[in-house]
Amino acid sequence: MTDNANLDAGFARLLRLVQARNLAPVEASTSYGTPALKVGDAAFVRMLDAQTAVLQCPVDQKVLLMEISPDIYYETEHYVGYDAMLVRLDRIDDEELSLRLHDAWIFKAPEKLKTRQG
Repeated sequence: MTDNANLDAGFARLLRLVQARNLAPVEASTSYGTPALKVGDAAFVRMLDAQTAVLQCPVDQKVLLMEISPDIYYETEHYVGYDAMLVRLDRIDDEELSLRLHDAWIFKAPEKLKTRQG
């Protein structure tokens, strides 16, 4: 597969998992030139490249996840101190990725949407 096909496949996986969790409203969009999912006007996950997603999360959660599972979650110098971490899509199963997407949605969603989500 080409890099674009792999990027599209990775994004399709993210979209499928978000839809399965009934997280709404979610908009397929772009962020920094790559496919992204947004709630409100805020991206909560985007593709960095064909193998990596950038997931929004509180810094304390990011630090904990990177410590527990450094083979899945990591950051580059660019993301140090920011509320985003990198996720190796080929090393995370759908169940865990689905949970992280839910957490990212909650983290970025406007309060009025969070209360409806329950």
